[in-house]
Amino acid sequence: MCGVEPVDGRPVFTDGPYVETKEHLGGFVVVDVPDDAAARYWAGRLATVLDWPQKVHRFRGPGQARRNGPGEK
Repeated sequence: MCGVEPVDGRPVFTDGPYVETKEHLGGFVVVDVPDDAAARYWAGRLATVLDWPQKVHRFRGPGQARRNGPGEK
């Protein structure tokens, strides 16, 4: 869905993440939120507090249908 990293104490959002990037996983946080806007808000908070870039992904829970976002198939 998106990436966010702290720049001068503020969250900066980018498109992505993309499969072809070479990254490693330093931690994993699951936040149950009602929509994409709430997910971006919490990713921004985590990025600025932890001073670490964050990536936002959607995960389906049990019984949830797939939701296609803009540009997704």
